Amino acid sequence: MNRREAKCKLEYMSVKDAAAAWKTSERIVQRYCINGRIDGATKLGGSWIIPADAKKPEDPRKSIKAELTSDFMKPVMTVKLPDHVAMPLLNSTFRPGFAGEAIVHMEDPDARNMALAEYYYFSGQADKASDMATPYLQHENLALKLSACWLVGFSNLSMDRIPAARFAMSTLHAAVAKANRESSDRDKALASYMATGANVMLHLPLPKDEKPRQQLVSQLQPGLRLFVLYVESHYAYLNGHYGMGVGIAETALSLENEPYPIPTIYLHLAAAMNYMGARKAEDAKEHVLRAWHIAQPDGLIEPFAEHHGLLGGILEATLKRTNPEDFKRIIRITYDFSAGWRKIHNPDTGDNVADNLSTTEFAVAMLAARGWTNQEIADHMGISEHTVRHHISIVFQKLNITNRKELQKFMLK
Repeated sequence: MNRREAKCKLEYMSVKDAAAAWKTSERIVQRYCINGRIDGATKLGGSWIIPADAKKPEDPRKSIKAELTSDFMKPVMTVKLPDHVAMPLLNSTFRPGFAGEAIVHMEDPDARNMALAEYYYFSGQADKASDMATPYLQHENLALKLSACWLVGFSNLSMDRIPAARFAMSTLHAAVAKANRESSDRDKALASYMATGANVMLHLPLPKDEKPRQQLVSQLQPGLRLFVLYVESHYAYLNGHYGMGVGIAETALSLENEPYPIPTIYLHLAAAMNYMGARKAEDAKEHVLRAWHIAQPDGLIEPFAEHHGLLGGILEATLKRTNPEDFKRIIRITYDFSAGWRKIHNPDTGDNVADNLSTTEFAVAMLAARGWTNQEIADHMGISEHTVRHHISIVFQKLNITNRKELQKFMLK
């Protein structure tokens, strides 16, 4: 062994060595390296070398939980946020894996509380999200109030607390009406887009008196502007304008100058469901995997559960194989969220979106209702044609129907 080889061996360790020393998997160590979380880690060809004295990066999710025990993370109702700062975590730039640090470094206590509520919601912890945001439902600051309405409303869907969800949504629409009478144009734009987004995600008609002020969207914060474009892409999907939906999402993603992880995840998922509507499954899969790459380091899995039915089996075709435990958790959240979603959507629209199908059965049925053949469904989802036929047979039995045309009235748009 020459001097150079001895020096490298002395000062550096491999991914395998680090995984053994830190009692974790090689995949997680590689993720730390890719995300820049190990100082001095250097890529050589297809592998990484890591300084021998490097410390295992702290899990940002654990640091968030630790902060809950400190006084400054408890709800503080005396400090006001500046105007128009809604959904502070959604409006924050941070590298994937550093959501905790983004929250801790927010100076305003109310912003920290609301951002923590957002983190809980987007990571699939609906009960904690609701508890953290509820004290702000009647706050005098419009941005705080709108954020709380959104988070409490959607969190309670997943907990089957439909009256609480409806109360939060009605409070949101009342805030919009008050803003239209009394507030500045910027507040009106913020309020109308928050209400529009809620209705679009619930697949409800847009209120006639709450039309978004598109000419004022540029006055919103950058992260919220990106989320507004997600809402526009989602709305295009609901109207069958898949090309337009793709164009909105792709353009927004291409113009993004700084990393806003949460709205970026939603934009990728909007692009994916529009591509699925246009029967471009490979393009859709690519966007879902990009969203997952951003979401996984912070555990931001709620958006995938919200969009499961609209993604037409993509999660089964991808994450079920590569991330089986994450996939199982997404499916658990999907069942809870979709059950609550239907209890508002179905009565308010007169639709009859199916509520007694498994997530896989629903995905197969969505594709079948759109004219996909059994073989196309099998190839897309990575299952056998026989399995597809079996799922469709079970779906027909559960819905008491006899053909694919009848499926359409039980499916999402």
